[in-house]
Amino acid sequence: MSWISADQALSLLGTKPQTLYANVSRGRIAARPDPDDPRRSLYRQDDVERLAARQKGRRPATTVAAESIAWGEPVLETAISTVANGHFYIRGKDVAALAKSATLEDMAALLWNTSGPIDFAAITSSGSSAGLIAVYRQIAELAATQMPPIGRARSVLIKDATLVVSLVASAITGARSGPVHERLAMQWQRPDAANSLRCALVLLAEHELNASTFAARVTASTGAPLAAAVLSGLAALSGPLHGTASLSMGALVRDAKRHGVEATISSLLRQGRPLPCFGHRLYPDHDIRAPALMATFEVPKLFAELAKVGEAMSGEKPNIDFALSALVAVYDLPEDAPLQIFALARSVGWLAHALEQIETGALIRPRARYAGVPIPPPNLPL
Repeated sequence: MSWISADQALSLLGTKPQTLYANVSRGRIAARPDPDDPRRSLYRQDDVERLAARQKGRRPATTVAAESIAWGEPVLETAISTVANGHFYIRGKDVAALAKSATLEDMAALLWNTSGPIDFAAITSSGSSAGLIAVYRQIAELAATQMPPIGRARSVLIKDATLVVSLVASAITGARSGPVHERLAMQWQRPDAANSLRCALVLLAEHELNASTFAARVTASTGAPLAAAVLSGLAALSGPLHGTASLSMGALVRDAKRHGVEATISSLLRQGRPLPCFGHRLYPDHDIRAPALMATFEVPKLFAELAKVGEAMSGEKPNIDFALSALVAVYDLPEDAPLQIFALARSVGWLAHALEQIETGALIRPRARYAGVPIPPPNLPL
């Protein structure tokens, strides 16, 4: 991610400073303080270049659509959540503030826009195994039998959604009662981690239109059962650029232990490789979820040094994947704990988007821009 000065931004845009500041306030251009001079600001180069290209003339609809898919313009309207001014809001509430005391059950009520409390009751597993394999199996089985949502009342769909998350929670935590974060701490035999796990579940329950959420909405738009939407989200979450991103911290930590923090980070940057688990394109300064989670435990010395040196050398701060990796190190959790936490938490957000998509009654069906072998002119023999 590259940042440029105000002079460079104005040169690309060809506008007055007031116009630049207006675009920042409207969320079109991300800005952050200059580490070398806090009185000045830096501006995200990608945002400036995109806006400059737009101002040169009206772009074809195909170009606009193509750019929208990859960190571009919004492609769907939602009343659920947004990242704005360096903060993340769910239905108007600051998530960092919610994470101080809310539970995943509270987040479900907020995300699903229900007045009554949500209880993810423990469900006896059909098998003896626990973890992600059990999650995939049980949600797939439910998706094959659950009724489609079309023509069914919202109150009934909320019960369907509750059943889906209850299955996910039971498959990961075992068939126990009580708040999900306490059940998770019991499953991993780390009762002292309960509060940190609660915070992590709240922070990860939703994050706007990310890849797995978009996959869940597309599935929901076809009229498929809610369990099928969650199954789509789980599939997308498994990728190394999404739900398993925190695993990339493993090599960084090992090399830092072996060669030292500064030498390890310097080597990565000299090779033109970005630091894993640093920075987030939606946040101009830093991923606010990371400090919110790390405030719930004492950050290990090595991770604290990685964060300090990494920021000094790259200009980027740790993101939520860094914080999850630190959480695993502090409490000696299973290696795939971040993905399990992610899957359990985000299933609530996927269902919120699925419910919202169902209410629109619209099928998400974009067109492809063909770039293959030239098509024969019309009325000519094949």
